[in-house]
Amino acid sequence: MVPVAHDTEPRLLRAFVAVAEDLHFTRAAARLFVAQQALSRDIGRLERAWGVSLFTRDTRHVALTAEGERLLPRVRRVLAAHDELGDAVAARGDRPLVVDTAAPVSTGRRVLAAAREAAPDVEFVARFHSGLVRAAAEVAAGRLDVSFGRVAGLPPALRAGLGHALIRYERAAVLLPAEHPLAARDEVELRALAGESLYAAAGNEETAEWTDYARALFAGRGIGVAAPFPKIEGDAEFGRVVRKRGWSVLAGEVFAVVPGMVLRPLTGPVPLIPVSMVWRRGLSHPGLAALTAAARRLAVAERWLERPAGAWLPAAGRDLPLLGGVCPGGSEGPA
Repeated sequence: MVPVAHDTEPRLLRAFVAVAEDLHFTRAAARLFVAQQALSRDIGRLERAWGVSLFTRDTRHVALTAEGERLLPRVRRVLAAHDELGDAVAARGDRPLVVDTAAPVSTGRRVLAAAREAAPDVEFVARFHSGLVRAAAEVAAGRLDVSFGRVAGLPPALRAGLGHALIRYERAAVLLPAEHPLAARDEVELRALAGESLYAAAGNEETAEWTDYARALFAGRGIGVAAPFPKIEGDAEFGRVVRKRGWSVLAGEVFAVVPGMVLRPLTGPVPLIPVSMVWRRGLSHPGLAALTAAARRLAVAERWLERPAGAWLPAAGRDLPLLGGVCPGGSEGPA
């Protein structure tokens, strides 16, 4: 008979779910931001505590055992209840809401600024993870409350545990060195970039959803993604690296000023970036309500959910749930 482990740590349960979803210890460890050895030890502790084998593994493959398959949905329910309890305890207005806005200059930052203005009594703490893959894992683990980014690029298992709503179709742009032949144009046609390779954060697993977007946009257009490069931390270091390497950069229309470079919207067709707000399922906090209301006001006032005729969207971004209360045409709709 399997021992009853009333005091199993939630951390061990999260480790089990991460490995079960990824079926890969290295990827699961990266998702949880722990060393692979530490994750393996946690799985071993859980198996010893329960007296079962949860996984079969060799040098190439990881698979759930029959007992692992049986326990996985129950563990998910336990973690959901644990998160719901934590949210209920923390639902007081005096608990700060931790919000990742991806960058200091971003759509998420605009929504946060509007929420702060409308709800001055709510404390929001801003962070900038610059990648939804990492931020979403932090949200799912309870270390972040809200984030923003391209949800369609997330692993399905991770996305399934999150609440999310599309708030904006942000126009894609290209960041060019000031001396680039295309820098003098008001807009840059995609076909004019044929033969070039643009930086799109390849090599940074935390922003994999952005690299995935770039590859979909560039496919069949003769545009390449710059070779993988280590994660670049901070605006100053980003500017130094891209200038030194002479890169053009795929960006959104809301982007930080980089000395020596110019931002130009893309056209022919107009590529759109679906930006969603993401939160932990079951989260109840006045700050989340304030952010939702702020996003709704901005979407209506600035027509964030309108799509120009002939605009391009990745196939995975065409059926996302919209922010309640806003219709695609920019008018108010049913909540």
